[in-house]
Amino acid sequence: MSYNRGRGFGFGGFSFAKKQEAIPPPPNAALSKHGYHTMTAISQNAISGGCGYGQPRKRPRDEDEYFDDEDESFEGAYQPAPGSPGPQRKESSDSDEDPLDAFMAGIEQEVKRTKVKGSEDKKEMKGVRDDIDEEDDEESYYRYIQENPNAGRQQEDSEDEIEYDEDGNPIAPKKPKYIDPLPPIDHSTIQYSDFTKNFYQEHEDIAALGPGQMHELRTKLGIKVTGFDAPKPVSSFGHFGFDEALMKSIRKSEYTQPTPIQAQAVPIALSGRDAIGIAKTGSGKTAAFIWPMLVHIMDQRELSPGEGPIGLILAPTRELAQQIYTEARRFGKVYNIQVVCAYGGGSKWEQSKGLEAGAEIVVATPGRMIDMIKMKATNLQRVTFLVLDEADRMFDMGFEPQVRSICDHVRPDRQTLLFSATFKRKVERLARDVLTDPVRVVQGELGEANQDVTQIIKLLNSSNHKWLWLTKHLVEFMSEGSVLIFVTKKANAEELCNSLTTKEYDALLLHGDMSQYERNEVITGFKRKDKPILVATDVAARGLDIPHIRTVVNYDVARDIDTHTHRIGRTGRAGEKGTAYTLVTDKDKEFAGHLVRNLEGAAQEVPKELMELAMQSSWFRKSRFKQGKAKALGGRGLGFRERPGLGSNPVSEGAGKDFSDNSPLSHFIENYMHIATHSSLKI
Repeated sequence: MSYNRGRGFGFGGFSFAKKQEAIPPPPNAALSKHGYHTMTAISQNAISGGCGYGQPRKRPRDEDEYFDDEDESFEGAYQPAPGSPGPQRKESSDSDEDPLDAFMAGIEQEVKRTKVKGSEDKKEMKGVRDDIDEEDDEESYYRYIQENPNAGRQQEDSEDEIEYDEDGNPIAPKKPKYIDPLPPIDHSTIQYSDFTKNFYQEHEDIAALGPGQMHELRTKLGIKVTGFDAPKPVSSFGHFGFDEALMKSIRKSEYTQPTPIQAQAVPIALSGRDAIGIAKTGSGKTAAFIWPMLVHIMDQRELSPGEGPIGLILAPTRELAQQIYTEARRFGKVYNIQVVCAYGGGSKWEQSKGLEAGAEIVVATPGRMIDMIKMKATNLQRVTFLVLDEADRMFDMGFEPQVRSICDHVRPDRQTLLFSATFKRKVERLARDVLTDPVRVVQGELGEANQDVTQIIKLLNSSNHKWLWLTKHLVEFMSEGSVLIFVTKKANAEELCNSLTTKEYDALLLHGDMSQYERNEVITGFKRKDKPILVATDVAARGLDIPHIRTVVNYDVARDIDTHTHRIGRTGRAGEKGTAYTLVTDKDKEFAGHLVRNLEGAAQEVPKELMELAMQSSWFRKSRFKQGKAKALGGRGLGFRERPGLGSNPVSEGAGKDFSDNSPLSHFIENYMHIATHSSLKI
């Protein structure tokens, strides 16, 4: 039987052979395709030596013989070998199944078996209807897309949405990055121009207020003020002394009367004082620093090409910076003052061009301001009025290094205003470092100083006098409650504790060289009131919370004001009253200035002897605010500009130079201000 039976001329010159049923072969009779008698004949031939050495080997076929092999005829039809699955239908060589097709067919069979098995399992669980349970093509498609959301997506596709600029160029995705602070700067090598800070002339109505009336006004406004020689609050816009142009802009903004924070903060800022304002958003604090900034800027010469801003406002977020920018533009356009807003996420190119063109006021976030300075788009040489708005949020967002570096790059004799919703320890440290002799204004109950602790400063001649003073008053202190005595060094603590024990005072000792077990034993005994006196160093006593401590004695002054604040905070806890004594000698004059500021910040009395000692320190004497006469304005009001504003025409310039105290317009402004301040009109 030949493979070529039924041969004819069809497609390609061949036609498929007719399929015939295979018949079982007789045992050891049929020939396989490769010439073997049976499936076991290979091993038998090998054993019999049919392919051993010395036997003639079959000549290998060349390429032509290989492809012409189909034309050769073989006797007998192909029959399956014994042991195979059984008789199979045999096709010609042209219809041999491709291996890939066979593999795919096997997969299809497996999938069908799986579906059948799953359907049977489902039917066993509950009765189903096959006619509605089977998905149609659309349902199957939606289910597939839901289970495979990335189907059809190329591997390099990104999940991030790509943004494009105005020119159609893709914008790189934003990645969190750390902005390096500005490098240190030596201000002694820079020649700064002099400038005026104090423009405030107290209105006669405000000057006539007595201490009781002033306190009553502050109580009515809901504000608390601490600090040296703070100006009195006002009750009307007319008391500020602004010129008519600015007053007109304020009236257009629908202000009727100053908000509590404005009533106190504006006179402070106009006086050239540094200030800390603690108030919530929406209290009117933005205008409270913009109005004095405008007056401050108007007194200085115009910017030259390449010079940076005069007023700098730092804000933590883009949204707040934009709000401040809008407010600054509204009032700044009165004097043709240019304002630029620089924040992260905006176009650096546009912001740098705005800064290079010149702007008297810049509102910026700390990171973007540092970027602009590094790009040399601007500089801080001309900045004399610095504002830090929402300082607590800037610290919470990790901007403390950037804020400090910017403050360090501004001239040291600048005027600085700091506003915050809270007065956390970090903000307090920043205020102490970047502000000079500030006045603190608190609206509401935020940041209120602890009124339960009374600070008393005792100036003594020597260390021996400190010992005599302590032994004289110790019995009185113990009658009120437990006593905590702070010393600076471990050796001094041991010496003082031994001296007290010698004097038959029951005292405990606590210092840093003690083991943790020993510390716990001492603290537990002091809490149990085993002994009424505890002598401790700063490190060991940090975190002590013992309500029955009624007296704290700073036998040695603290190393810094932060430590001093921590010390006195050990008493007056849980609503209990407490007293903190600090023993000061002549050698403590450098620390005396810090004590003065601490007492003023807590609204407590500063002894005359302490102030005299503090004034012996050069740093405190130079930084102390000096009450002086405000700059004379000739009755024209704060903000009146002797020089033309940017963009103004020569006509307005000439008109401005013709003003004098006797001019009709000057008299009109004076009469207007008089009427505004002596009537019930609220502007």
